Amino acid sequence: MTSDLGLRERKKLRTRQAISDAAIELFLRRGYDAVSVADVAAAAEVSKPTLFKYFRSKEELVLDRIDDHRDEPARAVRERAPGESPLDALHRRQRELLDDRDPVTGISDAPRVVAFHRLLYTTESLANGLLAYSVNGRELLRDALVEAVGPGPHPLTATLVASQILTISGLLSAENWRQVDAGRTTEEIYPEAVAALDAAYALLRDGLGDYCG
Repeated sequence: MTSDLGLRERKKLRTRQAISDAAIELFLRRGYDAVSVADVAAAAEVSKPTLFKYFRSKEELVLDRIDDHRDEPARAVRERAPGESPLDALHRRQRELLDDRDPVTGISDAPRVVAFHRLLYTTESLANGLLAYSVNGRELLRDALVEAVGPGPHPLTATLVASQILTISGLLSAENWRQVDAGRTTEEIYPEAVAALDAAYALLRDGLGDYCG
């Protein structure tokens, strides 16, 4: 029975990956708004009901590619080193992602990564999906901050802090992508991206006072 369950799970993962790959391929080639869910289902050779078992909406077909980063800031806080402040842990993790040229930082010149970010940042109809994604990430980070340092002097303190941190991260990533999309190399952009990250966290340290710093 265990073996059968394993096989079924692997088949589900393969089906999900096939749907995701077909969707991204169509979106990059034809444009997000020009592709329907039915088009994606046909390309993946599944029915629409089957597609919706794996992805709740057309937007999720795109956002699924960045979903594994949704809880990364919260994990950075929870997994920080002994004696390391939450803010220092977040700063360190963002620097590590830059050093690794992780696509989530925008500082990747792989053609498909650049094209995917163009799809993400320039498609107006994805705006609502991105908003929901950012709200969920903010809530996860807020909860991690409350666990780490408490709620703060006001009921909204942790939420406001989480929002500031994630807004800065998103703005820096978008700017890095814009520079790559304009034709600059990642090696040119990298030192500027590091300087911008360090400057942003210096502002956060000054502005957040003792909370999470």
